Amino acid sequence: MGVVSSCCESCFRSRKSQQYEPLLLENEREAVADLLQYLENRTTTNFFTGSPLSALTTLSFSDNVDLQRSAALAFAEITEKEVRPVGRDTLDPILFLLSSHDTEVQRAASAALGNLAVNTDNKLLIVKLGGLEPLIRQMLSPNVEVQCNAVGCVTNLATHDDNKTKIAKSGALVPLTRLARSKDMRVQRNATGALLNMTHSDENRQQLVNAGAIPVLVSLLNSPDTDVQYYCTTALSNIAVDAVNRKKLAQSEPKLVSSLVQLMDSPSLKVQCQAALALRNLASDEKYQLEIVKADGLSSLLRLLQSTYLPLILSAAACVRNVSIHPQNESPIIESGFLQPLINLLSFKDNEEVQCHAISTLRNLAASSEKNKQAIVKAGAVQSIKELVLEVPMNVQSEMTACIAVLALSDELKGQLLEMGICEVLIPLTNSPSSEVQGNSAAALGNLSSKDGRTTTDDYSAFNDVWEKPDGGMHKYLYRFLTSPDATFQHIAVWTIVQLLESGDPQLISNIRSSGLLIPNIKQLAMTRTSSPTSSLGGTPHSHHSQSHSYQDTETGDGQGEIQLLARRILDSIEGDGDGAMTPSAPPSHMQAASFRDQEGSIGGRDHDELRKSVREAFSAGSVGH
Repeated sequence: MGVVSSCCESCFRSRKSQQYEPLLLENEREAVADLLQYLENRTTTNFFTGSPLSALTTLSFSDNVDLQRSAALAFAEITEKEVRPVGRDTLDPILFLLSSHDTEVQRAASAALGNLAVNTDNKLLIVKLGGLEPLIRQMLSPNVEVQCNAVGCVTNLATHDDNKTKIAKSGALVPLTRLARSKDMRVQRNATGALLNMTHSDENRQQLVNAGAIPVLVSLLNSPDTDVQYYCTTALSNIAVDAVNRKKLAQSEPKLVSSLVQLMDSPSLKVQCQAALALRNLASDEKYQLEIVKADGLSSLLRLLQSTYLPLILSAAACVRNVSIHPQNESPIIESGFLQPLINLLSFKDNEEVQCHAISTLRNLAASSEKNKQAIVKAGAVQSIKELVLEVPMNVQSEMTACIAVLALSDELKGQLLEMGICEVLIPLTNSPSSEVQGNSAAALGNLSSKDGRTTTDDYSAFNDVWEKPDGGMHKYLYRFLTSPDATFQHIAVWTIVQLLESGDPQLISNIRSSGLLIPNIKQLAMTRTSSPTSSLGGTPHSHHSQSHSYQDTETGDGQGEIQLLARRILDSIEGDGDGAMTPSAPPSHMQAASFRDQEGSIGGRDHDELRKSVREAFSAGSVGH
């Protein structure tokens, strides 16, 4: 708010002693005398009640414009030094002064009202008493000082959620948008600040867009003023939350991304941060994911990612996470040098959100390229995950196990991952309180157990090493999933057992065949399920290399028919002649993590229905990276 300075005492004294004394009404003359006395003792006087307020009110409602000026200046000066909740008896005279045709009165009254609007209770009462209408009229004033104070008051009023919709419906948005282009920097700051305050709800954002705010905000990204840059960047970031608005931005603002990328190199940390967050919201759309990379946004994001300032790290990590969703961006991100900084952030224990962004980005980068998977493992991601995953928060565990599940899709890496002892941390997590962590960990183990084109040199000894430990090992994990009430988990268990039997490893086959925990439950699943239509290849999930039907084609009631077929297949193997090894009729499918590509947002909140759906999709999705 601009400071309105006045010397009320000298003003009153000169008027009392000179031309105004004969023109004053008796009550006005008394009010002047009283107020002069109160102003001499202003440090101990409460001007918002009693005789001091009565004197100000008398002068405010006077027909004498000079007395109105004095009252308005006194209100402005008093409220500049002290703000407290006030009642209608204080606001009514100030609102009356707002309607004056005198520029000086308007300027001082709007300054006083803006000062009082800092208080939460006052914000609501000012709007309730009809303060918006005269403020809008003052925003249309040709006087820059009046504009500045009026817009500043609206800015303060718009910080309260209950006022935002009323302001949007009052007709204030069009003049606010126009004043955002003012040549006076103070007016511009106040106007863009007010527009920002109006972007916190869907309805108000839409009205703001309809008022023509988008091109104004985008053009002001290039303002030389840091505050204006910050307000406009943050407002656009909020506007970009809505998909419809992102489409409008894409159609009408071709320079938006390049401007935001430039602002990531601003001298102001808060502008850098908001620019990255705006790009993060834009990168919810495929077009912007590609455009950010094309505009050389990666180099700035990498710098922010390696900052020591948490808000910058968080905003950059969130942006890179969304940019990494597009398959074409995987290699550019890796080639730009992001792997090691992302891996370093896995141990950023001060902020769970940073950890989630980092690990989810690594998972996205691994999604569709064998080369990228190998680069991620080579950079040390799996070793870091192994060291951290049992200690990090549950949401981070979900992301980490999902990343391992994606990496484990690679036949080239399975042996390396097993040698690193990754099963030792995955097995305890199959008993996590989180169904997401359980499912992702089990999917990772299943992917590690499965391999297209098995050879006699494949080494499955790692599964024997963890058969009974830790935490009961593979043995207890498979038992828990076989006996789970969730058909998805039953399906994972029987499918994984099929993969272990197909390995041909004598010890694994013996472990399964001799298990008093697994075999009775497999028999029960084989006998109690109603058979469902099967694929031409026996109902086992297969990779996209074969022509088998998908998992959805064979399921009945959450895949129960498929579970029965797999259970019978296991029994046929272990109860038949020979060593129990299974000859696969086609290369088996790979399970994936519960979410293949992840946009920002924790995957830990899915319910069981969503988990079942995601695993069904994983069964039918086939191999990735081959």
